[in-house]
Amino acid sequence: MEYSIRQENTRTIAGFHLVGPWDQQVKQGFEQLMAWVDGKQIQPLEWIAVYYDNPDITPAEKLRCDTAVTVPDGFQIPANSEGVMMTTVEGGDYAVARARVENFDFATPWYQFFDSLQQDATWQFAQKPTFEVYLNDGATDGYWDIDMYVAVERK
Repeated sequence: MEYSIRQENTRTIAGFHLVGPWDQQVKQGFEQLMAWVDGKQIQPLEWIAVYYDNPDITPAEKLRCDTAVTVPDGFQIPANSEGVMMTTVEGGDYAVARARVENFDFATPWYQFFDSLQQDATWQFAQKPTFEVYLNDGATDGYWDIDMYVAVERK
């Protein structure tokens, strides 16, 4: 899979922190997120999912993720936003790859991306969360175009 190395800025995100199987939690989290964004008339910069664990090591019921939107500096969580948290996604060097996800199969492009990165002679995984940015509304289009981000450091 083709990817590029990019220097990313720290992102401020607001949304929901979830624990459990990603195939269930991410969908539910985005449903909650859409209701909150629409109800509070939030103007997101990006729609993003952040993954904190390795699903090959961490049991499914303990997997952590955030479904969130990127918000501008100075953003305040509106009143009556129960369960909404605000945090940051650390900037730095990231390998970035674009993929089209069909039939809700988000895992396959991620595994292809990780396989490609493991063969890189210059870069290795850094100990930071991975994340994906959604480039379209998959619920409307029937597929998702995403940019996948994996933190890297020189070997």
